[in-house]
Amino acid sequence: MPETFKRETKYGLTVLTTTDEGLLDYLNQVVQQVQTWLMGGDVQRLVVVVTGADSGDTLERWQFNVTVEGELAGENQNPNNGPEKTSDKSEKEIHNEIQAIIRQITASVTFLPLLNEPCTFDLLVYTNKDAAVPTKWADSDPCYIMNSQQVKLRSFTTKVRLIMTIPYYL
Repeated sequence: MPETFKRETKYGLTVLTTTDEGLLDYLNQVVQQVQTWLMGGDVQRLVVVVTGADSGDTLERWQFNVTVEGELAGENQNPNNGPEKTSDKSEKEIHNEIQAIIRQITASVTFLPLLNEPCTFDLLVYTNKDAAVPTKWADSDPCYIMNSQQVKLRSFTTKVRLIMTIPYYL
């Protein structure tokens, strides 16, 4: 529904963001939990799965692999905010890398199959086995796509020393 999106500038690019209150609430809850896991070094990968609402088939699967460089826990303890993370990389450099990935994802539309049915999405988070998981969260099928092709996109490193690589499966 186009009416539930607005144009915003993020990382120097114009992107569409949702205005749907229910979706914003859901995404805020997910982001809060994922941030806790990321800062604890518990995330191995994040996956966005696009599913046909009518067919139930997995149509797209975007996988973001997360690698933590060095120890996160206990580094440069900040009594107010927990461990501080450091990097030699400036925020501008990180934004430029994220911008490049957003451009790659946007450009991928040219070779992706057209989705001809209403779609839903799900967010899968692969954590370490000992990560504390809220009761609202549930285990899921990995939602693989049979006979898929993988397209590797750029990777980037953030100032919290996380490296994300993004293979996409068609």
